[in-house]
Amino acid sequence: MLKEIKLSPIGYVDTKSVGKEIRNRCNISRIVLDQGLTEGLEGIEDFSHLLVLFWMHMVPKEERRTLKTRPRGRADVPLLGMFATRTPYRPNPIGLTLVEILEVKDNIITVRGLDAVDGTPLLDIKPFDYWDTVDEVKVPDWWIRLEGKQHNI
Repeated sequence: MLKEIKLSPIGYVDTKSVGKEIRNRCNISRIVLDQGLTEGLEGIEDFSHLLVLFWMHMVPKEERRTLKTRPRGRADVPLLGMFATRTPYRPNPIGLTLVEILEVKDNIITVRGLDAVDGTPLLDIKPFDYWDTVDEVKVPDWWIRLEGKQHNI
């Protein structure tokens, strides 16, 4: 079994959003790729959305051992295994967000909806397409209580 994986950031997040503002799906951010990767963006402007993978570098190492949590710390939600939640407190604090592409210029992609703080290291970006969608999604009741009103469920 592989014991260690070594990753190198491909760029970083540039955003003015701070604190809870980063959860606002209307926020505009910039994905700044290393200059040497600019050629790899050719054709990305033909997609409407990207999946962005990033390293949540602000999560303290001691918090990465948390195995159970209550989503958003709410007492009205059951205590769950962290893999059943979107908590940043996980062994490898990798973030994944679907964003809308607004503009691509040189090594910079301007996007809407990225929930990462300023300076967050980027691990990868992938175009979103029909393979990434499903016709029916099942979620637990607690998720509907947390998110339902926002998503008209």
